[in-house]
Amino acid sequence: MSKLLIIDDDVDVLSAAKLFLKRHFTQVDIEKNPERIPFLVSNGDYDVILLDMNFTRDVNTGKEGFEWLDRILDIDPKASVVLFTAYGDVEMAVRAIKVGASDFVLKPWENEKLLATMQSALEIREHRTGKTPTVKRKAEGKVEIIGKSPAMLKIFETIERVAATDANILILGENGTGKDVIARALHERSDRADSPFVHADLGSISESLFESELFGHVKGAFTDAREDRVGRFEEASGGTIFLDEIGNIPLPLQAKLLTVLQNRSVTKVGSNKSKNVDVRLICATNEPIHARVAQRTFRQDLLYRINTIEIKLPALRERTEDILPLAEHFLKIYRKKYNRPVSSISAALVKQLQRYQWPGNVRELQHAIERAVILCQGNVLQPEDFFEGHPFEKQQDSMPSFEQTFQLDEMEKMLIIKTLKKFNGNITEAAREMGLTRQALYRRVEKYGI
Repeated sequence: MSKLLIIDDDVDVLSAAKLFLKRHFTQVDIEKNPERIPFLVSNGDYDVILLDMNFTRDVNTGKEGFEWLDRILDIDPKASVVLFTAYGDVEMAVRAIKVGASDFVLKPWENEKLLATMQSALEIREHRTGKTPTVKRKAEGKVEIIGKSPAMLKIFETIERVAATDANILILGENGTGKDVIARALHERSDRADSPFVHADLGSISESLFESELFGHVKGAFTDAREDRVGRFEEASGGTIFLDEIGNIPLPLQAKLLTVLQNRSVTKVGSNKSKNVDVRLICATNEPIHARVAQRTFRQDLLYRINTIEIKLPALRERTEDILPLAEHFLKIYRKKYNRPVSSISAALVKQLQRYQWPGNVRELQHAIERAVILCQGNVLQPEDFFEGHPFEKQQDSMPSFEQTFQLDEMEKMLIIKTLKKFNGNITEAAREMGLTRQALYRRVEKYGI
């Protein structure tokens, strides 16, 4: 049983967030007026609170978010608060975490990242209150992984062989290939399955927040540190910690992480006492990690520590046998979710799906099927359902075809990746080079899962 409160002055945000999250929480309450926060928090006994940072039109200072966060924590010091923030508010969101927020979510959000963040926030609440963990394995105890290609069958065999061990696992693969699904499958098939699974997205944790987020801090460790904070490693003790996007952390932080992994203990920021942690380590990256070692941008000793077993996930274009089973799987999910009478996929569309390169991999296929189910006018998905309802045969020469449209998207994605690499990930410089605003580039980065 889990209860969620969402507070935002944008009714569209409230509706969209509730529509998605009500499938994962027992109760989801929404509120537009922040003045009702004290009453709701005092009487609602919420497990997680999703709080916007700005409520005054045309004023985006984030000051209101800090004030309401303080009010919430005054009422319930153990509250788990996740902040809704725009890209320009990230620094403020990081400051807010230091003073008691559990995490933050960027607008516009990706459903997978939003859900992972909410699950982590729920686990933080449970740890603070001593509740029995709410997020459990499915009744059958297994994450469902779809695939019949030789490459995936080999991965299934590897999972079954290594899941019950405590071997450190490194999962490699492009964005959208399902690295997080494999990590959860390993956890659920392990002897630690009834203990926490803690997901830490290292790509979204700033350097200044890294130690506090992973290792915790003590009251008074820095300005506004009002109480002790448990880090992700301590939360995961007894279970599994999944360090996603480990290839993104800079060298100084790699050294700190290596020390924790070698000693199997953490020292909170502001403390000189270490605490032993018993975790099963699973890491993932879309970076060419071995090349990074050769370039001396990733520590070789850290790589040795995290990759006792490597699992390389193939791109969807490399396992075309799995495209139809995956598409049918997502079709079942979304026709039920949206109560649509779509029963199958046409042969013409199957050919289109199998010819397309899917730069966004399984995640892109999932989103494409969801959109098609919504747009479909009949009982069978057709190619035109994948181009916002415009039939291919009726498109004008000036209008890009289905395949051309996605090829253009792929070219734009590659250009963004190349430009970001040129400027070492500096968004400001990359945006200037491409003639875009920072916000426009951030939207594209989010769109393509870069």
